[in-house]
Amino acid sequence: MAELVRVTIDGEALAVPAFTTVAAAIAMRGIGATRRSVTGEPRAALCGMGVCHECRVSVDGRAHVLGCQTVCRDGLSIETMR
Repeated sequence: MAELVRVTIDGEALAVPAFTTVAAAIAMRGIGATRRSVTGEPRAALCGMGVCHECRVSVDGRAHVLGCQTVCRDGLSIETMR
């Protein structure tokens, strides 16, 4: 069984397998859109490899972090920008 790490997404705790990306943890939590475009359209992870930048979230207070390129670690705080 994979080791679990605890993260917080928009104030709610979630346990995910170690080495899960932030974008995958957000999807596991059932959140679709993680941010809004400049015109107010909902946006979510798309490419999964850091090219489209649609997966941007705040991680430990740092804005515009690519969720698909960031691995969850124990105690990580994730805030979507929806």
